[in-house]
Amino acid sequence: SQLKERAAVLPANSQIVDVILNVTTAGDDSGAATISVGTDTDPNAYLNAVDTKSVGTTRGTLDSEATNVSGADREVLADFTGATGDGTSGVASLTVMYIQNNNLS
Repeated sequence: SQLKERAAVLPANSQIVDVILNVTTAGDDSGAATISVGTDTDPNAYLNAVDTKSVGTTRGTLDSEATNVSGADREVLADFTGATGDGTSGVASLTVMYIQNNNLS
């Protein structure tokens, strides 16, 4: 089972400073269950396959390509994948912190 959702739209010429995934209720899929966060062209630019079957907080790894929102607004997408698709519970929140008009290039 897979679910892709738009998590945020960041204004052009912004700088992403942090991406934080906070799993507050562990998922109960009988197989692996993960969330990746990125863009349409780089689906795991900020977080890659974070396990959602345990409670915890994960901060993203940001490189200059990922943090620099150039001349157009950028959609940030969260992609949940449940291996067997039989999960019925789980809660996570995503925070994207950015500085507007602070483009790095």
